[in-house]
Amino acid sequence: MHIEERTPADESLAKLIDAAYQELVDRYGPEGRSQVHPDARYLVAAVDGITVGCGAIQPCGPDLPFLGEVKRMYVQPAHRGRGIARALLAALETLATDLGCHALRLTTGVRQPEAIALYESSGYVRVEPYGKYVNEPLTRSYAKALI
Repeated sequence: MHIEERTPADESLAKLIDAAYQELVDRYGPEGRSQVHPDARYLVAAVDGITVGCGAIQPCGPDLPFLGEVKRMYVQPAHRGRGIARALLAALETLATDLGCHALRLTTGVRQPEAIALYESSGYVRVEPYGKYVNEPLTRSYAKALI
């Protein structure tokens, strides 16, 4: 497996993001796609030269300069259970630290028990929902100190 940074214009990354969104629609129903900050940094995981997973770190804003947010975590179903998501998450944490983040936060959903298990086993702790997720009962928010 190889993990590298890609831009949002990358075709293989765009396909992974579309697949991630479709999976969310399948699990939760249609809703607006959440926006990712234009300064977000994306990583992709490739196996045998084929991109199979992605994730991003986005800044949380000038009022929270040392906090980043994990976005767009996704691994193609055929490649799950092989440690790809865990490796991507670790690489995103390293990227976030390199960018000066002291902590990360993220939101996932109750219909994604595999994501919840990954985050909890990676040291993320449950926190109060934030942003657009405050009144969303199907979401779970997490945070992790990096420094």
